Amino acid sequence: MTNSLITGWGKCLPPTVLTNHDLESLVDTNDEWITARTGIKERRISHVGTADLATVAGKRALAAAGLPPADVDLVSVATCTPDMLLPSAASLVQDALGATNAGAVDQNAACSGFLYSLIMASGMVDGGVIDTALVIGSERLTYLIDFTDRGTAVLFGDGAGAVVVQATDEPGGLKASELGSDGAVADILWAPGSGTGVNRMELEKDHRLQAIAMNGPEVFKRAVTAMGHSSTRVVKEAGWALEDVDLLIPHQANVRIIDATARRLKLDPAKVFVNIESYGNTSAATIPIALTEALEARRVKPGAKIVFAAFGAGLSWAAAAYEFGSRTEPLGESDAELPPTDGDVMRLLADNFAYYGGGPGS
Repeated sequence: MTNSLITGWGKCLPPTVLTNHDLESLVDTNDEWITARTGIKERRISHVGTADLATVAGKRALAAAGLPPADVDLVSVATCTPDMLLPSAASLVQDALGATNAGAVDQNAACSGFLYSLIMASGMVDGGVIDTALVIGSERLTYLIDFTDRGTAVLFGDGAGAVVVQATDEPGGLKASELGSDGAVADILWAPGSGTGVNRMELEKDHRLQAIAMNGPEVFKRAVTAMGHSSTRVVKEAGWALEDVDLLIPHQANVRIIDATARRLKLDPAKVFVNIESYGNTSAATIPIALTEALEARRVKPGAKIVFAAFGAGLSWAAAAYEFGSRTEPLGESDAELPPTDGDVMRLLADNFAYYGGGPGS
């Protein structure tokens, strides 16, 4: 029987850091306030586009799988911040990788996007449609952040993570999954001026229509419910007991949401992977970045039973019960790197301040 297994993994984090202390010069906040409410200490600001981040992460994942780009049948990029609407970010990544035999598609389920893409790619491999998929979550969310809005300015960052999904005879892979959405409340987390549905004259009057706007308390309540319920359902559907779960790798949006999901699964904190303090919320990129770092930290053992869970704009959610394969060490490493930058975080955000307003001392 053919199973789809994750055989490669990689991440790409821009080098420039925006700390909580940096934010104190931009908005009415402080390190104590941010840390207590979110668990975030810093986040990354990219000097390159979404496709560039995705390409480096993809190259590193392919190296870990020991695969040449020509072996990839599908490049799937989960993102809500593509460099452009036409063509897709995935098409740009496919070309940059030299994945000449691959189809390419973007998927936008916001913060749930990577799990949507992983579940769909796994189904295509399990069904014999393709043999190998490169699934990437890549975001440049800071492009859509109004740094005068304390409710969103402290939360988001940039980055990318990727996995290779391959057909194999080895046991494991996706054991159960759930995808969900509630579009009736889409307006509690959205960027209403970011697409073609906005009047251009209205956007010229108010650039903040293009920025992410969020009803934080309502999003928090719904995220806790959706991630907790969907996680327990996929564990049951997989035929596992809660105590069988070796690791929870949740979307890194807020440490309090993560804690609530872990309590729902009755998991010891040692079985929960958290890296939100270093990167903030990178939307579709959080889970593949976290998985890569969990593997690097040797917290994923051969045959590990992992629960992935995410929640995001849409309002979308997803969960998966996943049995990892026997190999948890990379077969190779890539020398792919982002182009250099001087690392001046305020310089990188200057265009943002000019567009949305704000800036140091404003």
